Amino acid sequence: MVAIKKVLQDKRFKNRELQIMRRLEHCNIVKLKYFFYSSGDKKDEVYLNLVLEYIPETVYKVARHYSKSKQTIPISFIKLYMYQLFRSLAYIHFLGICHRDIKPQNLLLDPETGVLKLCDFGSAKHLVKGEPNVSYICSRYYRAPELIFGAIDYTTKIDVWSAGCVLAELLLGQPIFPGDSGVDQLVEIIKVLGTPTREQIREMNPNYTEFKFPQIKSHPWQKVFRARTPPEAIDLVSRLLEYTPSSRISPLQACAHTFFDELRETNTRLPNGRELPPLFNFTEQELSIQPSLNSALLPRHAQEGMSGASASGE
Repeated sequence: MVAIKKVLQDKRFKNRELQIMRRLEHCNIVKLKYFFYSSGDKKDEVYLNLVLEYIPETVYKVARHYSKSKQTIPISFIKLYMYQLFRSLAYIHFLGICHRDIKPQNLLLDPETGVLKLCDFGSAKHLVKGEPNVSYICSRYYRAPELIFGAIDYTTKIDVWSAGCVLAELLLGQPIFPGDSGVDQLVEIIKVLGTPTREQIREMNPNYTEFKFPQIKSHPWQKVFRARTPPEAIDLVSRLLEYTPSSRISPLQACAHTFFDELRETNTRLPNGRELPPLFNFTEQELSIQPSLNSALLPRHAQEGMSGASASGE
């Protein structure tokens, strides 16, 4: 079975999504199998058809299932899903690609194997320093504050903010920053993070430094989440949801965070008793991103496996 995504093709331009999808090959990114063009009903209408691997579930559907039955997602699932999301982000960010629409609906899940794959690269773009980008991207609840401020020189750290919102939502059972508009959204963020300092505003968009914001103190993260939330989970959220984009940790630093230590233990299994999906099959490219993290990223059992593979010349 496959999924087919059909998009109207503008003949004047190359399709950016197709260009990006053809470059990507990662176990946590939905695979483009092939593509073809078809004609539409109107004269000169051409459609691009992307043929993608079919994956039945999404994090959105799983989260909704739990919230409808007044439950929260088991923490082991949250670890499994978020780790794979950060791994996919580390890979695309290394290539200079920003997804620009990270949200639970775009995280595909295979419930049997526990594999997560990032999908929908329709908003994705290769970001080039100094070249402007549109700020009206990314879905409402997951928009980084610099986008709400209309920044056009943002970085891949907007995806890190969105991923922080997804993690917080899975822990809370509802979106952390719900808002009906940009201003509303900003108010929700300020209610938790407090009013940004002048310096933080300058880092997001220098045009707003003179803007008068209501002075609100930050709400302690411990009080944002329910009492039984693991402290490592709260610590990770606090490192992702930072006003200053450059202060947000990188996706690979997130993978190495202690919140995910349980995944690195030898005997950890999926709740259905099956083995975990491949989480440590890093390529040389992945291990070259931030080599100082490799000892934290690779559990001992994976390190032994890799040294064995290199010793046997594989």
